Amino acid sequence: MEWPKELTVYKNHHMDSTTWDGFKFRDDDIIVGSWAKSGTTLTQQLIGQLISHGDPNFVSNDESPWWDLRFLPAEAREAVEKQTHRRFLKTHLPATALPYDPRVKYICCYRDGRDVAWSMHHHHASVTDLWYQLVNDTPGRVGPAMPPCNPDQRQYFLDWLRGDGQPWWPFFSHVQSWWNVRHLPNVMLVHFNALITDLPSEARRIAAFLGISVPEDKWPVILEHCSKDWMRANPDKIGSMFGAFWQGGIKDFIFKGTNGRWADTLTAEDCAEYEAKAKQELGADCATWLGGKGPLDAKAYPAK
Repeated sequence: MEWPKELTVYKNHHMDSTTWDGFKFRDDDIIVGSWAKSGTTLTQQLIGQLISHGDPNFVSNDESPWWDLRFLPAEAREAVEKQTHRRFLKTHLPATALPYDPRVKYICCYRDGRDVAWSMHHHHASVTDLWYQLVNDTPGRVGPAMPPCNPDQRQYFLDWLRGDGQPWWPFFSHVQSWWNVRHLPNVMLVHFNALITDLPSEARRIAAFLGISVPEDKWPVILEHCSKDWMRANPDKIGSMFGAFWQGGIKDFIFKGTNGRWADTLTAEDCAEYEAKAKQELGADCATWLGGKGPLDAKAYPAK
């Protein structure tokens, strides 16, 4: 099992993979990734709390910017170079477009595609005019502009499914790219279901993977600062961009944090179409894992 050697250039209204060109990794860097709306912010918050041993004033989202976001301010990139704590950066790139360094730890989060699309619909419906301006009008955009959100949730999902992630970016190949490298010793796949059903255990698993030793008396405060209620009540301690880009601030960005909200809207035929597509694109093992129907530790599935 190897990381892809020939990386693809990945550009769209949000991302530009060439922002990683020439990036100088440090020995203990951490990369936190996902397709989107799959636990990235919670994982960033958890890692920030692990690194800072529960410091409530450690603003994880600002300290770990989305590096391949094409309109990330230059000062945010410069600040990363000056950081003295252990660095952890966010990406939404597939593994096929992200540089690899064996010294770096890579964590990528996923969840069932129906839950992803449902969360993304609320995310899209709640953005501000400034968000559209940055996404669509910042020079250098590749591909079509980001359209307004379709208010019909079911149709939004079907368009997302049949267009492979549209109007965002490809979903199934993204999952597949990280699934293909899951057995590398410095790669961990995190399932959203594990984060929301047993955060204490998953937090310890992530800490062990990252080699972070946490004093036992620090665990309660770390977990408190990673709860949805605490994060929603303390937006200034999570990140500085929520109020500008989402109409309801962090309450729109971190919304329900639950699964299965699609169950009363999608038909049996819709679900069958999704499940058949997932199995066709990902294979049985990956589709089972993504759907949360088997072991949530991706390394429990054999490499092929």
